[in-house]
Amino acid sequence: MELHQLRYALEVSRRGSFTAAADAIHVSQPGVSAQVAKLERELGLRLFERGSRTATLTSEGGVLVPHIATALAAVDRIRVVADDLVGIARGEVRIGTIIGCTIPGYLAAFAEFRQAHPGVVVTASEGNSVDLIAALGSGSLDVALVAHTESLPEAFDVHTVVDEPLAVGVPAGHPWATRGSIMPQELVDHHVLTLPSGTGVRSALEKTCAAIGAELTPAVQVYSPDAALVLAAQGAGVVVLSASMISSPLVTVGIRGSEHTCLSLATRDEPGAAARAFAKILRTRLDDPR
Repeated sequence: MELHQLRYALEVSRRGSFTAAADAIHVSQPGVSAQVAKLERELGLRLFERGSRTATLTSEGGVLVPHIATALAAVDRIRVVADDLVGIARGEVRIGTIIGCTIPGYLAAFAEFRQAHPGVVVTASEGNSVDLIAALGSGSLDVALVAHTESLPEAFDVHTVVDEPLAVGVPAGHPWATRGSIMPQELVDHHVLTLPSGTGVRSALEKTCAAIGAELTPAVQVYSPDAALVLAAQGAGVVVLSASMISSPLVTVGIRGSEHTCLSLATRDEPGAAARAFAKILRTRLDDPR
């Protein structure tokens, strides 16, 4: 057995398919399938029942996967302890951010840490917040900048940077431009531009609509808030984002009773010395990006 085989098997069990697991760990789907199959041969039993698009644990897999998770957690703990023993002269930090993150504080912190600790390997990945939170919980990320509506797990060290309601951005000539706020159900009859599922903004929008029994299907979903703002300014629809994301030339209009969306820096349980140092710098920079 090799560690990467165990990691692949654990990711398949969490994602429910070989394709989703391959996407999450940035390995080709045939590569994941081949390595898991090799592990199964070495163990002498099948871990998964393969469907056309799904992979479900066999009864034997259900027994073994928790042990695989425990073994990998122990291996990760060895790395953390080793990093602590040598300080931050070397080591590794694995950071995840929401897709298209260009927050000045994040970029400034990244540059500051690299200059201060050139011997530390920093790997950065992007994803939607749901996946980033899961990766923190599994230990495959050390630090993540995530958007969320629900409280994050108590095991994480959480520093919330933004906590605010949603708002609508409209061009100056739009009928809503002279109003201070709208009701959520008014969005239903408009072309709404917003972020995809798995993001904090989208979760807040879905909860806001569900609270009044409204069903809303966005006309356009883009990961980049900047792209959504440009589209709205050019008349492609009204954009729904968190209030601070909306800027000129659009007019910001509130949404009554909106759920809040939060942007938080989360650090996993028992991070190594390098990860702790990175999180400290990032927290400071997010609070004061100058």
